Amino acid sequence: MPYIHEFGIVVCIEKDKEYVDYEPEKYNCIGVDGDLFDELMSKDFGEKMLHLDTFAHNTNRPYKSLAYFGITLIPPSSHKQFLNMVSEANDEYKTEELEELMKKIAEAIIEDRWLIHYGV
Repeated sequence: MPYIHEFGIVVCIEKDKEYVDYEPEKYNCIGVDGDLFDELMSKDFGEKMLHLDTFAHNTNRPYKSLAYFGITLIPPSSHKQFLNMVSEANDEYKTEELEELMKKIAEAIIEDRWLIHYGV
């Protein structure tokens, strides 16, 4: 299995559901290389992530940043902040993976849907 972080869109978020199953196909996930993500998290991007409002595994468990080894739910209210962070990182790295992530976040913004993140 590749070392990646995966991001997808949840069509209908279920309140109180425990998101514990690994289902990247269900959410049409795209991947970001784990080494690239680790490098981003070790820089300014990682510090900014500590201020991103998210949820760990369900909508009743507020969190900050992304669960590195778990599942993170990212609410629509955090998408613009997340998109700005990824866009700034891509200004430096200019990778196809970050471009795809920006497209996925933009799609979630347009559709007003939650994002799901599968950590490594």
